[in-house]
Amino acid sequence: MRARAWARSAAAEMHSGFAELRSRCSMSCGLRIRLKEFAAPLERDLARINQLWSEGLRRFGGPFLAGAAFSAVDAFFAPVVFRIQTYDLKLDPLPGAYAARLLGLASMQSWYAAALAEAFRDAAHEAEVPALGQVLEDLRARQLGLS
Repeated sequence: MRARAWARSAAAEMHSGFAELRSRCSMSCGLRIRLKEFAAPLERDLARINQLWSEGLRRFGGPFLAGAAFSAVDAFFAPVVFRIQTYDLKLDPLPGAYAARLLGLASMQSWYAAALAEAFRDAAHEAEVPALGQVLEDLRARQLGLS
């Protein structure tokens, strides 16, 4: 019951929080981007993610945030894990291992493969990426045979 209550709270925080992470690190699965600026609000968002994930993993024994089984709270944070990969955001060891564990899940790998194979490009999103940082690698192009 405590794990479920904690998971609901953490999922609600993900749903309504982390505004800087969302705006400065847009969802771009197939890109690798070095941010031009690492602003203090983004540092605070990452610090909170480190704190929140560490709390869940320690409190409920992992390997997922609320215990032994993947649950809705893990699904809520799945887009964050892709952002961590895209922007090479640094996490503490325990949350970093959790992020790697999620990226290794078959369902996450399937989602990632589908993202790489997606041919549609949103012009507005593509235009904002260079304003956020330097594109180091575009894996989408390779997947589409464009590189």
